[in-house]
Amino acid sequence: MTSRRPRTALPAAALAAALLLTGCWWGGGTDGEGEPVVMGTTDMVRTLDPAGAYDPGSWLITGNVFQSLLSLPPGGTAPQPEAADECGFTDRVSRRFTCRLRSDLTFADGAGLTSHDVKYSFERTLRIDAPRGPAALLSAIDRIDTPDDRTVTFHLSRPDVTFAQKIATPAGAIVDHRSYPDDSLRTDDGTDGSGVYTLESLDGDTAVLAVNSRYQGPADIRNSGMTVRFLPGDERGLRDALTDGTVDLAYRGLTAGDLAALRDGDRFTTVSGSGLETQYLVPDPADPVAGDPAVRRALAQLIDRDALLRELLPETAEPLYSLLPAGVLGHTTPFADLYGDRPRQDRARGELRDAGHTDTLPLTLCASPERSGPDATAAAERIAAQLEADGLFRVTVRTLSGTDLDDAVRDGNGACPLTLRGWTPDYPDPDSFLQPLLGAGGVLPAPYDSDRVTGDLLPATERETDRERAADDLAAIQEAVAEDLPLIPLWQDRQQAVAAPGVTGLRWALDSATTFRFWEIAKDSA
Repeated sequence: MTSRRPRTALPAAALAAALLLTGCWWGGGTDGEGEPVVMGTTDMVRTLDPAGAYDPGSWLITGNVFQSLLSLPPGGTAPQPEAADECGFTDRVSRRFTCRLRSDLTFADGAGLTSHDVKYSFERTLRIDAPRGPAALLSAIDRIDTPDDRTVTFHLSRPDVTFAQKIATPAGAIVDHRSYPDDSLRTDDGTDGSGVYTLESLDGDTAVLAVNSRYQGPADIRNSGMTVRFLPGDERGLRDALTDGTVDLAYRGLTAGDLAALRDGDRFTTVSGSGLETQYLVPDPADPVAGDPAVRRALAQLIDRDALLRELLPETAEPLYSLLPAGVLGHTTPFADLYGDRPRQDRARGELRDAGHTDTLPLTLCASPERSGPDATAAAERIAAQLEADGLFRVTVRTLSGTDLDDAVRDGNGACPLTLRGWTPDYPDPDSFLQPLLGAGGVLPAPYDSDRVTGDLLPATERETDRERAADDLAAIQEAVAEDLPLIPLWQDRQQAVAAPGVTGLRWALDSATTFRFWEIAKDSA
């Protein structure tokens, strides 16, 4: 159970202009309670080193084994203190952010955790700048000061009012400086963190986590341990494991058909998180066909989102007509305004003809269930059929592993002129769709080439403390994306988890935050 304790304030002079996030309740120092829980997923762990982890399977573990200075509470959007007692901006322009650590923090092995570990962790992630890592989320950091063992101050190169939310993700994970090399990723299966759980073992496709008895933070732990079974690419295996009782709950990996069948029965409980998982069609700007603006406009005219979702994802998704999904501040629908909400074959043909394309154009569409969910291949095949319906394109579908897809996109070798790409926000703010999708170091084949957007509009939204006042700039960004077409939005869907009888807490375990909170899951002993 949680208990209240007094918070320790920063020196008054340092907080003259600060809006602080302060602690008000704390858990920790517990062995957990209740039964251990077994979870199944088709995701996989790519790395356990937070400096390189930026994929759902890896964050599933690192978000529960490591602490950040702040964390997002269940159902909330305002970060709360986690490893810190309090944090906040200590200037008026959102460029100096100071945190005060708890006085009794240790790593799971009992070694002390100080501001030196915090500074080391952030600087290490930025220095390594792993190709598929989270460094882009921390790109605003200019330097970090640690005047004492409990105080850390981040000096930002630009105003960033979402900085607290960014460091509340696993990108802000604190590692033990004694256990992690300073200029390369750790390559063994060990972890040294201070989070709710410790990783006891990672053996093949099974991770075993035990409650960290030295944990200090706000989590109220409702189980005595978690085991995660990874079944990458095996949707049927995940369904069978749930129905035969091998796992207590399934997360990320059940097809829409399996979800519908499980929902129709009375044995399992299905819980949905926020509908902020998004899917986009991403053209390679360097490809001679997909990089042609006329071709991209034609593609945007041909997609029938309603038919796609009706055939493939009924009741679990809704059409998306913008970079930002519905439910996110500033959402508009410029793709519907510019290209309509139904296919326009005549206009698509006219776009291509005016650009000198008179023959059927070849394209390859790449998809990965690891990056776009278990229905990715079926979705790609239906999209290909829509693009081919009027004879304008001839589309070949390739299904790749997540790693192979990432490599193909990054290398830009022409293997994937079009990519079906899924995106889940890291924190509940429109900014989580902007820099990662449009900026340098993001997931697109190349940064979005627009001085107005990346040079003016994006920085303006980052410094606006009143998020409602950023709506006009957000609308302008979405309109520019619809005009320039670095990506074509397709649909947004919900995180889905299915639990066996006696398993509770799923509603608090998943929401718009990326971290799946293992500690919220409880299982009856019966």
